[in-house]
Amino acid sequence: MTAANYKQPVTVFSGQFSKKQCEKLGISKIKWLILIGLLSSLSLAVPATAQHAPTAPHAAERPAPAAKPAPPSAPTPPAPPADRNAGASSAALSRGMNTFLNNGKPLTLSLQILLLMTLMTVLPSIILMMTSFTRIIIVLSLLRQAIGLQQTPPNQVLIGLALFLSLFVMRPVLDQINTTAFSPYGKGEIQIEEAIMRSGTALHGFMTKQTRKNDLQLFTDLAHHQRYENADSIPFTVLVPSFVTSELKTAFEIGFLIFLPFIIIDIVVACTLTALGMMMLSPQIISAPFKLLLFVMVDGWALTIGSLAGSFIQ
Repeated sequence: MTAANYKQPVTVFSGQFSKKQCEKLGISKIKWLILIGLLSSLSLAVPATAQHAPTAPHAAERPAPAAKPAPPSAPTPPAPPADRNAGASSAALSRGMNTFLNNGKPLTLSLQILLLMTLMTVLPSIILMMTSFTRIIIVLSLLRQAIGLQQTPPNQVLIGLALFLSLFVMRPVLDQINTTAFSPYGKGEIQIEEAIMRSGTALHGFMTKQTRKNDLQLFTDLAHHQRYENADSIPFTVLVPSFVTSELKTAFEIGFLIFLPFIIIDIVVACTLTALGMMMLSPQIISAPFKLLLFVMVDGWALTIGSLAGSFIQ
Protein backbone atom coordinates (compact mmCIF):
# COMPACT_ATOMS: atom_id res chain seq x y z
CA MET A 1 0.00 0.00 0.00
CA THR A 2 1.03 3.58 -0.58
CA ALA A 3 -0.24 6.85 0.65
CA ALA A 4 -2.01 7.41 -2.68
CA ASN A 5 -4.61 4.67 -1.87
CA TYR A 6 -6.05 6.65 1.02
CA LYS A 7 -9.05 8.70 -0.16
CA GLN A 8 -10.56 9.43 3.25
CA PRO A 9 -8.73 10.82 6.24
CA VAL A 10 -7.16 8.09 8.35
CA THR A 11 -8.23 8.01 11.99
CA VAL A 12 -5.67 6.69 14.46
CA PHE A 13 -6.76 6.86 18.09
CA SER A 14 -8.41 10.28 18.30
CA GLY A 15 -6.36 12.18 15.68
CA GLN A 16 -7.17 12.56 11.96
CA PHE A 17 -4.54 12.56 9.22
CA SER A 18 -5.27 13.76 5.70
CA LYS A 19 -3.77 12.39 2.54
CA LYS A 20 -1.01 14.93 2.46
CA GLN A 21 -0.22 14.31 6.12
CA CYS A 22 0.06 10.57 5.45
CA GLU A 23 2.43 11.25 2.63
CA LYS A 24 4.52 13.44 4.96
CA LEU A 25 4.61 10.90 7.78
CA GLY A 26 5.09 7.87 5.55
CA ILE A 27 3.45 4.51 5.84
CA SER A 28 6.17 3.17 8.18
CA LYS A 29 5.41 5.86 10.77
CA ILE A 30 1.70 4.97 10.68
CA LYS A 31 2.54 1.35 11.38
CA TRP A 32 4.63 2.37 14.39
CA LEU A 33 1.74 4.47 15.75
CA ILE A 34 -0.66 1.53 15.42
CA LEU A 35 1.78 -0.78 17.18
CA ILE A 36 2.24 1.65 20.08
CA GLY A 37 -1.52 1.99 20.47
CA LEU A 38 -1.99 -1.78 20.65
CA LEU A 39 0.73 -2.13 23.28
CA SER A 40 -0.76 0.63 25.42
CA SER A 41 -4.23 -0.94 25.29
CA LEU A 42 -2.82 -4.33 26.28
CA SER A 43 -0.94 -2.84 29.22
CA LEU A 44 -4.15 -1.28 30.52
CA ALA A 45 -6.18 -4.45 30.06
CA VAL A 46 -3.84 -6.85 31.89
CA PRO A 47 -4.16 -5.30 35.40
CA ALA A 48 -7.94 -5.16 35.07
CA THR A 49 -8.17 -8.86 34.32
CA ALA A 50 -5.74 -9.65 37.12
CA GLN A 51 -7.95 -7.88 39.68
CA HIS A 52 -11.02 -9.99 38.80
CA ALA A 53 -9.18 -13.33 38.63
CA PRO A 54 -10.28 -15.79 41.33
CA THR A 55 -7.73 -16.52 44.00
CA ALA A 56 -6.54 -20.06 44.57
CA PRO A 57 -7.09 -21.62 47.97
CA HIS A 58 -4.17 -21.36 50.38
CA ALA A 59 -1.86 -24.28 50.67
CA ALA A 60 -2.20 -24.19 54.44
CA GLU A 61 -5.95 -25.01 54.25
CA ARG A 62 -5.31 -28.29 52.45
CA PRO A 63 -4.60 -31.26 54.70
CA ALA A 64 -1.00 -32.36 54.48
CA PRO A 65 -0.48 -35.97 53.39
CA ALA A 66 0.73 -38.34 56.05
CA ALA A 67 4.47 -38.84 56.02
CA LYS A 68 5.57 -42.29 54.98
CA PRO A 69 8.04 -44.04 57.23
CA ALA A 70 11.56 -44.01 55.78
CA PRO A 71 12.95 -47.40 54.83
CA PRO A 72 15.64 -48.68 57.16
CA SER A 73 19.05 -47.57 55.93
CA ALA A 74 21.89 -49.99 55.51
CA PRO A 75 24.51 -49.89 58.25
CA THR A 76 27.48 -47.73 57.30
CA PRO A 77 30.80 -49.56 57.17
CA PRO A 78 33.31 -48.55 59.83
CA ALA A 79 35.84 -45.94 58.77
CA PRO A 80 39.39 -47.20 58.21
CA PRO A 81 41.67 -46.57 61.15
CA ALA A 82 43.83 -43.47 60.79
CA ASP A 83 47.56 -43.51 60.91
CA ARG A 84 48.45 -43.81 64.55
CA ASN A 85 51.87 -42.27 64.15
CA ALA A 86 50.49 -39.22 62.34
CA GLY A 87 47.78 -38.75 64.96
CA ALA A 88 50.25 -39.14 67.77
CA SER A 89 52.63 -36.64 66.18
CA SER A 90 49.91 -34.00 65.74
CA ALA A 91 48.67 -34.60 69.27
CA ALA A 92 52.21 -34.26 70.57
CA LEU A 93 52.67 -30.98 68.73
CA SER A 94 49.43 -29.44 70.02
CA ARG A 95 50.05 -30.70 73.52
CA GLY A 96 53.57 -29.30 73.56
CA MET A 97 52.36 -25.90 72.35
CA ASN A 98 49.71 -25.74 75.05
CA THR A 99 52.10 -26.89 77.78
CA PHE A 100 54.82 -24.40 76.96
CA LEU A 101 52.78 -21.33 76.16
CA ASN A 102 49.46 -21.48 77.98
CA ASN A 103 49.90 -23.83 80.97
CA GLY A 104 48.05 -26.69 79.34
CA LYS A 105 45.08 -24.60 78.11
CA PRO A 106 44.14 -24.50 74.42
CA LEU A 107 45.79 -21.70 72.46
CA THR A 108 43.80 -19.10 70.58
CA LEU A 109 44.03 -18.80 66.82
CA SER A 110 46.15 -15.64 66.97
CA LEU A 111 48.68 -17.28 69.28
CA GLN A 112 48.87 -20.34 67.04
CA ILE A 113 49.58 -18.15 64.00
CA LEU A 114 52.24 -16.23 65.95
CA LEU A 115 53.91 -19.46 67.05
CA LEU A 116 53.81 -20.84 63.51
CA MET A 117 55.46 -17.72 62.07
CA THR A 118 58.15 -17.90 64.76
CA LEU A 119 58.87 -21.53 63.95
CA MET A 120 59.09 -20.71 60.25
CA THR A 121 61.85 -18.17 60.95
CA VAL A 122 63.83 -20.56 63.16
CA LEU A 123 63.37 -23.67 61.04
CA PRO A 124 65.86 -22.71 58.26
CA SER A 125 68.62 -22.25 60.82
CA ILE A 126 67.88 -25.66 62.32
CA ILE A 127 67.95 -27.29 58.88
CA LEU A 128 71.24 -25.60 57.96
CA MET A 129 73.08 -26.12 61.23
CA MET A 130 71.96 -29.52 62.49
CA THR A 131 71.37 -31.67 59.39
CA SER A 132 73.20 -32.83 56.28
CA PHE A 133 71.83 -29.96 54.19
CA THR A 134 74.99 -27.81 54.44
CA ARG A 135 77.34 -30.36 52.91
CA ILE A 136 74.94 -31.32 50.12
CA ILE A 137 74.10 -27.80 48.93
CA ILE A 138 77.76 -26.72 48.92
CA VAL A 139 78.83 -29.74 46.86
CA LEU A 140 76.04 -29.20 44.33
CA SER A 141 76.96 -25.52 43.98
CA LEU A 142 80.63 -26.38 43.43
CA LEU A 143 79.62 -28.94 40.82
CA ARG A 144 77.71 -26.31 38.86
CA GLN A 145 80.70 -23.97 38.95
CA ALA A 146 83.09 -26.73 37.89
CA ILE A 147 81.04 -27.49 34.79
CA GLY A 148 81.02 -23.79 33.94
CA LEU A 149 77.26 -23.26 34.04
CA GLN A 150 76.31 -20.18 36.03
CA GLN A 151 72.53 -20.58 36.23
CA THR A 152 71.92 -24.19 35.21
CA PRO A 153 70.56 -25.96 37.17
CA PRO A 154 68.84 -22.97 38.82
CA ASN A 155 69.07 -22.33 42.54
CA GLN A 156 65.53 -23.59 43.17
CA VAL A 157 66.39 -26.97 41.68
CA LEU A 158 69.60 -27.28 43.69
CA ILE A 159 67.88 -26.32 46.94
CA GLY A 160 65.02 -28.74 46.32
CA LEU A 161 67.41 -31.57 45.48
CA ALA A 162 69.52 -30.83 48.56
CA LEU A 163 66.41 -30.71 50.76
CA PHE A 164 65.00 -34.06 49.66
CA LEU A 165 68.42 -35.67 49.74
CA SER A 166 68.81 -34.38 53.29
CA LEU A 167 65.47 -35.95 54.21
CA PHE A 168 66.70 -39.22 52.73
CA VAL A 169 69.93 -39.08 54.74
CA MET A 170 68.18 -37.97 57.95
CA ARG A 171 65.35 -40.51 57.70
CA PRO A 172 66.75 -42.91 60.34
CA VAL A 173 67.16 -40.01 62.77
CA LEU A 174 63.67 -38.68 62.08
CA ASP A 175 62.16 -42.15 62.52
CA GLN A 176 63.96 -42.50 65.83
CA ILE A 177 62.66 -39.11 67.02
CA ASN A 178 59.11 -39.99 65.99
CA THR A 179 59.23 -43.41 67.63
CA THR A 180 60.94 -42.49 70.88
CA ALA A 181 59.70 -38.94 71.46
CA PHE A 182 56.73 -37.68 69.43
CA SER A 183 54.51 -40.76 69.52
CA PRO A 184 54.90 -41.49 73.27
CA TYR A 185 54.36 -37.84 74.12
CA GLY A 186 51.24 -37.65 71.94
CA LYS A 187 49.82 -40.68 73.74
CA GLY A 188 50.55 -39.11 77.13
CA GLU A 189 53.11 -41.72 78.14
CA ILE A 190 55.93 -39.21 78.77
CA GLN A 191 56.23 -35.56 79.68
CA ILE A 192 57.47 -32.75 77.47
CA GLU A 193 60.88 -32.67 79.15
CA GLU A 194 61.48 -36.33 78.41
CA ALA A 195 60.34 -35.90 74.78
CA ILE A 196 62.78 -33.02 74.24
CA MET A 197 65.60 -35.02 75.80
CA ARG A 198 64.96 -38.02 73.55
CA SER A 199 64.77 -35.85 70.43
CA GLY A 200 68.02 -34.14 71.34
CA THR A 201 69.70 -37.49 71.94
CA ALA A 202 68.87 -38.66 68.41
CA LEU A 203 70.22 -35.47 66.81
CA HIS A 204 73.22 -35.49 69.15
CA GLY A 205 74.21 -38.97 68.02
CA PHE A 206 74.02 -38.06 64.33
CA MET A 207 76.05 -34.88 64.73
CA THR A 208 78.69 -36.57 66.86
CA LYS A 209 79.36 -39.21 64.20
CA GLN A 210 79.87 -36.54 61.50
CA THR A 211 82.10 -34.22 63.57
CA ARG A 212 85.87 -34.34 63.36
CA LYS A 213 87.82 -34.69 66.57
CA ASN A 214 90.06 -31.73 65.71
CA ASP A 215 87.10 -29.40 65.28
CA LEU A 216 85.53 -30.68 68.46
CA GLN A 217 88.75 -30.13 70.36
CA LEU A 218 89.05 -26.61 68.94
CA PHE A 219 85.68 -25.45 70.25
CA THR A 220 86.22 -27.30 73.52
CA ASP A 221 89.39 -25.26 74.09
CA LEU A 222 87.63 -22.05 73.07
CA ALA A 223 84.95 -22.79 75.68
CA HIS A 224 87.71 -23.22 78.33
CA HIS A 225 86.45 -26.66 79.16
CA GLN A 226 88.40 -29.82 79.80
CA ARG A 227 87.92 -32.96 77.78
CA TYR A 228 84.54 -34.56 78.09
CA GLU A 229 84.20 -38.06 79.49
CA ASN A 230 82.17 -39.36 76.54
CA ALA A 231 80.43 -38.10 73.43
CA ASP A 232 77.03 -37.93 75.12
CA SER A 233 78.27 -35.33 77.60
CA ILE A 234 79.18 -32.78 74.90
CA PRO A 235 76.71 -29.84 75.02
CA PHE A 236 75.03 -28.51 71.91
CA THR A 237 76.76 -25.15 72.32
CA VAL A 238 80.04 -26.90 71.53
CA LEU A 239 78.76 -29.63 69.22
CA VAL A 240 76.80 -27.47 66.74
CA PRO A 241 79.68 -25.16 65.66
CA SER A 242 82.03 -28.14 65.56
CA PHE A 243 79.58 -30.02 63.34
CA VAL A 244 79.14 -27.08 60.94
CA THR A 245 82.91 -26.58 60.62
CA SER A 246 83.40 -30.27 59.87
CA GLU A 247 80.65 -30.17 57.25
CA LEU A 248 82.30 -27.23 55.49
CA LYS A 249 85.65 -29.01 55.37
CA THR A 250 84.14 -32.21 54.04
CA ALA A 251 82.14 -30.33 51.40
CA PHE A 252 85.24 -28.52 50.15
CA GLU A 253 87.18 -31.77 49.95
CA ILE A 254 84.48 -33.36 47.80
CA GLY A 255 84.31 -30.20 45.68
CA PHE A 256 88.08 -30.33 45.05
CA LEU A 257 87.77 -33.88 43.74
CA ILE A 258 84.92 -32.80 41.47
CA PHE A 259 86.90 -29.86 40.07
CA LEU A 260 89.97 -31.89 39.00
CA PRO A 261 88.66 -33.56 35.78
CA PHE A 262 87.00 -30.36 34.59
CA ILE A 263 90.17 -28.33 35.19
CA ILE A 264 92.09 -30.78 32.99
CA ILE A 265 89.58 -30.21 30.19
CA ASP A 266 89.99 -26.43 30.56
CA ILE A 267 93.80 -26.73 30.35
CA VAL A 268 93.68 -28.93 27.25
CA VAL A 269 91.25 -26.60 25.48
CA ALA A 270 93.27 -23.49 26.40
CA CYS A 271 96.52 -25.04 25.13
CA THR A 272 94.84 -26.09 21.89
CA LEU A 273 93.42 -22.63 21.24
CA THR A 274 96.79 -21.03 21.98
CA ALA A 275 98.55 -23.36 19.55
CA LEU A 276 96.02 -22.52 16.84
CA GLY A 277 96.47 -18.80 17.44
CA MET A 278 92.89 -18.25 18.60
CA MET A 279 93.85 -15.97 21.48
CA MET A 280 90.61 -13.95 21.43
CA LEU A 281 88.33 -16.98 21.74
CA SER A 282 87.27 -17.79 25.30
CA PRO A 283 88.26 -21.33 26.36
CA GLN A 284 85.10 -21.65 28.50
CA ILE A 285 82.87 -21.48 25.43
CA ILE A 286 84.72 -24.39 23.81
CA SER A 287 85.24 -26.46 26.96
CA ALA A 288 81.62 -26.30 28.22
CA PRO A 289 80.26 -28.85 25.69
CA PHE A 290 83.13 -31.24 26.42
CA LYS A 291 82.49 -30.94 30.17
CA LEU A 292 78.83 -31.72 29.71
CA LEU A 293 79.68 -34.67 27.47
CA LEU A 294 82.10 -36.07 30.04
CA PHE A 295 79.61 -35.56 32.88
CA VAL A 296 76.83 -37.34 31.00
CA MET A 297 79.03 -40.23 29.81
CA VAL A 298 80.22 -41.10 33.33
CA ASP A 299 76.68 -40.65 34.78
CA GLY A 300 77.81 -37.74 36.91
CA TRP A 301 74.57 -37.15 38.78
CA ALA A 302 74.43 -40.72 40.06
CA LEU A 303 78.09 -40.59 41.09
CA THR A 304 77.73 -37.25 42.86
CA ILE A 305 74.50 -38.00 44.70
CA GLY A 306 75.62 -41.52 45.58
CA SER A 307 78.93 -40.23 46.93
CA LEU A 308 77.15 -37.57 48.99
CA ALA A 309 74.71 -40.05 50.51
CA GLY A 310 77.50 -42.56 51.13
CA SER A 311 79.69 -39.97 52.87
CA PHE A 312 77.24 -39.89 55.80
CA ILE A 313 77.44 -43.66 56.33
CA GLN A 314 80.35 -44.68 58.50
